[in-house]
Amino acid sequence: MRRSFLLIVFFAAVTCVGSAQRAVTPPRPTVSGGPDGNPTSPPADSASAPASTSDYMLGPSDLISVFVAELEEDFTDKSFRIDVSGDVTLPYAGRIHAAGLTADGLGQQVNERLTKIIRAPDAVVGVVEFHSQPVSVLGEVTNAGEYQVQGQKKLLQAISMAGGFAEDVGNTVTITRNLQWGRLPLPNAHDDATGQFSIATVSVKSILHSTSPEQNIQVTGGDVISVSKAEIVYAVGSVTKPGGFPMGQDETLSALQVVSLAEGLTPTAASRNAKIIRFVPGTKTRTMLPVDLKQLLEGNAADVNLQPGDILFVPNSKAKTVTYHSIQAILNTVSGMAVYGRY
Repeated sequence: MRRSFLLIVFFAAVTCVGSAQRAVTPPRPTVSGGPDGNPTSPPADSASAPASTSDYMLGPSDLISVFVAELEEDFTDKSFRIDVSGDVTLPYAGRIHAAGLTADGLGQQVNERLTKIIRAPDAVVGVVEFHSQPVSVLGEVTNAGEYQVQGQKKLLQAISMAGGFAEDVGNTVTITRNLQWGRLPLPNAHDDATGQFSIATVSVKSILHSTSPEQNIQVTGGDVISVSKAEIVYAVGSVTKPGGFPMGQDETLSALQVVSLAEGLTPTAASRNAKIIRFVPGTKTRTMLPVDLKQLLEGNAADVNLQPGDILFVPNSKAKTVTYHSIQAILNTVSGMAVYGRY
């Protein structure tokens, strides 16, 4: 009985000592996730640095914060700017080259420096302001501008940062990259005339519908992404809804498709005498190509693809032919004509 009593007293004493040790050990600041799933800064009274995306590469002009529990007074509520050389100067750690490191990587560098004065330092590095990896998204996007790449981003993700494609998006996205970051990993990539940039194009349709996922490449800070505007083809004359029709993500529209977009022919249309008015390649002059819409509508002839800027002219049955002198009048009509959306 006396032995059991002594064992109970012993375990009670051990429990009390453990509790006392836990009570005096300062808790390590934690970083919680925000509603969007990204890390957010802990409460201000924790004196911790805000968390950053783990794979974001630090660079010049980034503003960072560093928290070291053992040196709290020297780091709390302070931020440090990475200079144009990619270096940052920190208390006790001195000057460190931060460019090209992640926040965790810089933390490890700081720890190595601080081991001279602290037994087991545990530096927490966060990014307060992202400035070193801008990507420019231009052209037919909702909010064209410059955006910071925080972590690894694919091409579509970068475009999403700009609000996604605009209504008049074309079929081509052009990417320009400084060769110091390597050539673009795309089959049609080529260097520009200066030898400073790599340029390549991808199809909007292929990346948007994942038909060629390899074209949805990872972007790099400094990339310029330019989204093309949709090319226009026109239908004029004896059609129900004359106007311009964007090609959008399609590389071409056929004559029958344009007739359909124009809501068909009028009852008096001379469908056999339609013309495609087209620029002569390499010149500013236009030529006329005959197209028998009646044969196309009846399925007795192959459809004809239109090119950007083409005008499908359907004459009235009372004017079954059109002369070259009439082209200017048609062009004048087209210049003030409405351009309709596809969807």
